Amino acid sequence: MTGTNRAGETRKGLIVQSRDRELLWQLFLMRIGTRDHLMPAAGFTSITRINTRLLALYRAGLVRRFFIGFGAGRKALYALSRKGAQLIGVPCRGPRHRQNELLAADFTTLHQLTINDVYCDLRFRPIPIQGVRFLNWMTFTEPIAIDLRLIPDGYVEFTTPQGIDASFLEVDLGTEELKVWKEKATQYVKLATSGGFARRFKQARFRVLVLADSARRLRFIREAVAEITPKIFWFAVLDDARAERFFGPVWSRPTEIDHQPLFEQPR
Repeated sequence: MTGTNRAGETRKGLIVQSRDRELLWQLFLMRIGTRDHLMPAAGFTSITRINTRLLALYRAGLVRRFFIGFGAGRKALYALSRKGAQLIGVPCRGPRHRQNELLAADFTTLHQLTINDVYCDLRFRPIPIQGVRFLNWMTFTEPIAIDLRLIPDGYVEFTTPQGIDASFLEVDLGTEELKVWKEKATQYVKLATSGGFARRFKQARFRVLVLADSARRLRFIREAVAEITPKIFWFAVLDDARAERFFGPVWSRPTEIDHQPLFEQPR
């Protein structure tokens, strides 16, 4: 069994550094992540060093490891272990796969990895809008209000010259029926009008940022949501909104086809 003492040294001799704790914390937020997710998250600039550290954390029992893909395309995936969660004082909520299991390309894994791609873009890349900064990110494992059946894929806050901008994130990979999107829209409208959002998140208003895996799929979702509300929702194609392009003129509204940026550039 591997444990840690008060100095943060595991029984197998690994001294847990502050960067290790940050890596474990990021794994808690992401639930499951690749080396490419964890490298900027923990401040590594060398592939060799992040590989070495992940192997050490795995051998010390602080992270669990799985694989996805085959041959040269195979990737290692990491999740927080029970001991790793105990070390940083958080619940262990990652996937329940066996160590070194080869995973099928299931929807749940691909969906979470895509959410993590967006999170890393927003959290660890420069934002090309003067005065706009990343502030906060949250994920959810249960409905965000007792009277709603709503579990967003993520929640992000930015500081702007006008104040804090709050948005929920929804990533669609083409697996949900359009009636599910109508129900989501109804739930988000209820959250906005009931006062529940302001009570929990301490902000006056929010947007829902929807990223879909194709323009065709996005059009169907936008039309379904438009039957419920012309407000709150913003839509973009996933590949068009990667990295700094997330803040560019790639977004449309439920009843408008013209594209616009999330934030206006200051004049």
